[in-house]
Order: sequence, then structure tokens, then C-alpha cells
Amino acid sequence: MTSKVGLNTFVQTTKRSCRVAALFAGALGMAALMGGRTYAADMQAGPAPATPASKETPIESVLGPYADLGGLRSALAQKGITFDLTYTGEVLTNTSGGFKRGTVYEGLLKLGVDADLSKLVGWDGATFHVSAFQIHGRGLSAYNLENLMTVSNIEAVNSTRLDELWLEQSLLDNKVAIRIGMLGADSTFLASEYAGTFLNATFGFPTIDAADLPNGGPAYPYTTPGVLVTLKPTDRLSFMVEVQGSDPIGDHSNNYGANFRFDGSAFVIAEGKYSYKAGDLPGAVHVGGWYDGDSFADQRFTATGLSIADPAGSGEGRPHRGNYGVYAMLDQMLYHVPGTDDQGLGMFVRAGYSPPNRNLVDFYVDGGLTYKGLIPGRPNDVLGIAGAYAHISDDAAGLDRDTIAFTGTPMPVRDYEALVEATYQAEIAPGLTMQPDFQYVFHPGGNVADASGKKIKDAAVFGLRFAMKF
Repeated sequence: MTSKVGLNTFVQTTKRSCRVAALFAGALGMAALMGGRTYAADMQAGPAPATPASKETPIESVLGPYADLGGLRSALAQKGITFDLTYTGEVLTNTSGGFKRGTVYEGLLKLGVDADLSKLVGWDGATFHVSAFQIHGRGLSAYNLENLMTVSNIEAVNSTRLDELWLEQSLLDNKVAIRIGMLGADSTFLASEYAGTFLNATFGFPTIDAADLPNGGPAYPYTTPGVLVTLKPTDRLSFMVEVQGSDPIGDHSNNYGANFRFDGSAFVIAEGKYSYKAGDLPGAVHVGGWYDGDSFADQRFTATGLSIADPAGSGEGRPHRGNYGVYAMLDQMLYHVPGTDDQGLGMFVRAGYSPPNRNLVDFYVDGGLTYKGLIPGRPNDVLGIAGAYAHISDDAAGLDRDTIAFTGTPMPVRDYEALVEATYQAEIAPGLTMQPDFQYVFHPGGNVADASGKKIKDAAVFGLRFAMKF
């Protein structure tokens, strides 16, 4: 349906937006008394788990009338307001490798409130979303491994913080959508249908981007102010472009995610997607890239051309204006179980590149296989195996060789970090899953030394995650 308010009204209705935001602040506070949050059903969560379980019937179907919270949920739904609650917890241990062995527990409580403003206030084509989360526990990568590919996609500094907050207007029979607010690039871009099964964070927002962008870029657990425009000229073809702040922290702590500041230069990311079917096997090709206008230090040389390791130099990398990355991704179902909606074997492959002189990681590739419904009688279980490889740029490795030459101190030379993960997501009840997981990390940190100067050993990581959605 074509929007009746139009783009000009969308931009100019500030007072109306404030009233709507006030309504949802109240709804968020009410829902916050009850627990955590997930994104809207049509969004992929920036902070994982963005798993197949998030698409299935939530646990309210098991609770029956009790899930309605005394009629509150249905009353809000009639007004166009919905909310989701999710808790994800996990135990992880590295039985070998890393700079020390240990076991950790970490958890993520998530709350999301969404509204159809057409139902609520008669504003056709407009939707509102606000989400927040509470992170607790200790991260295994931070405390035991010091690796680049964070072993858990919920690992982050302990905090309670705002996630996304945006208003979206659809136009031209839903062929155009404009979203404005606090946005996470990982909620929309580089999102693979099959990669979301895995626990390692690199299968969400890839390590090449998390390692190369300022403070990890606008991705979990951080968002920045921005605008997202989506074009869908046909059912098979879509384009997205997002412009937002490049540095989610900048010179400010932003502990609660409520500092609506545009720090750093602009970060622009764009992606095109083409969906198709090969027989009855769906697939999609994604091609995209990003540009960050901030200043990035050279990985090896100073402004005068000396090595950063040279005592005669400044010790600071030559500044480069701007940075970029390009990527491509393929999602493909390889086998479809006859008579089912989505059971069968699926595959994903992603690859990315960034210039080596200003980035730690200059080439990245990952891929994997998942099978949904492998065991008879368990249609929603998912088995998966995946791998990832992040190449340390030759400039960064060259600095290590320079350091050895100037200091005479032996040290590892960085080269790459690689990962293999195997996992099984089992549905215990609708909306409740258990997920045993195994990961093996090669060359943690890209082949770096610990505090004693010894190379950090390859690490074997075992884990068990549970997730409940209400």
C-alpha cells in the first residue's frame, strides 16, 4: 500500500514522532520489568544469536494462556505494539591452548519493542523499534585466548545499554524504505541465513571488519546515529545503503549507549542482493563494500618513511585518509527435504578484502554447511560445521620483522588466525534450545606472544549454550 503521509511528512513530523517515542518509552519500561529483548521478527540480531531458533515459535506456545500476561500482550498487539524477550547463557572452556586455561559463564538478556504506527496512530507505512540488552559474565576470548575471532557472539564488556532505536517509513508500495535513528550495521549487512547458526562472532560481523574499523565499528554491542535506505525494485533484487557515525565510542565512554553523538567521520556501507531458485533450491548472492572517512595509521611506516620500530623515527604510523573494504557472499540450499518448508542442507561462503597498508587484516574468507532436520522426528534441530581464515597484512607482519631486527629480541611474526567450529542446536521445546559447541583456534591473535614472550598456543574450546525466547 502506498504511503499516505509521503516522504515530506515523514521528515517534518517532529512533534508527532516525539509523542510516539514517549508512548514507546513507557512500553519499554513496562516490558523491562519482565526481562530481556530480541529484534523484530523480520530483523537479524546484531548481537547473536541470530539463529534459526529465532525464527521459530517462541516458548509462549508452551505456556498457553499464561503467555498473555493477564491480557497485556494481546491488548498491546491490538494497538500494534509487540515485544520480545530472550535470554541466552553459555559456559565455555578452553581445555588446551590460549595464554591460560579456564572456564567462563556469560549471558545476554535482550528486550525489544516494536510498533506498527498504522495501527497505533494511523500513520501508514511507518514502524518504530527500540531495543536494549544487559551483558554479564566473562568472555573467554578476552580473558583466556586473546584471539581475533571472538569465540562467542554475545561476548562484550559487561553493561546495560541501549541497542537500536529507529523510525522507518515505507514508500511506493514497499519498494522503498527509509530508516533513521541509532543503527547497527551488523543488523542488516553481511548477514548470512546459514552462518547465524554458529556461536563464533566472526560468522556474524566478520573479523576483517571488526578488526579494521575504529573500536570494532557500528556493530554489537555498539550503535551510532545514521540513516538506512532500502530499495527493492523486484522480489529478487534489493539494494541497501547506510550512512552513520564511524566510531561508536570516540572520545566518550558511552557506557549506556545513549550518547547520540556522531563521532569520527562518516561510515558508509552498501550492499546489493540477488535472490534466485535453482529448481526448488533457493539461493542468494550479496556484493557490498564500505568506506570510512576517518584517519588510519600505517601498519609499518612513519610519515618520513622509517619503520615504526626504528628508534630514529617517531614510532607512529603514517596517517592515511580514509579506509575501505569490499566483500561478496553466497547463501545456497544444496538439498531440500521433500514436503518440508526449510529442512535440508545449506551452504554459505563469504570473502572480504581491505588495503594492507592501513589494516591489520587484509583478506578474510569463511564458509560452512548446516543441515536442518537431520534426525527423524526433530525437524528444527540444526547441525553445522564451518571454518574461517583471517590473513594478517604483510605490512603488519613486516613491522614484526623490523622489530626483531632493531631489538634483537626473538618474537613470533604474525601471519594468520584460523578457526573451525562444529555445533548442534537442539530444540528442547518451541523457543527453548540447547547447543553444544566445539571450536579450534589456530594461531590465536594471528600468531602473537603472551606476556612471557612465548607464542600463544592453538586453543581447543568446548561450550554449551542455552537460549529461551518469550
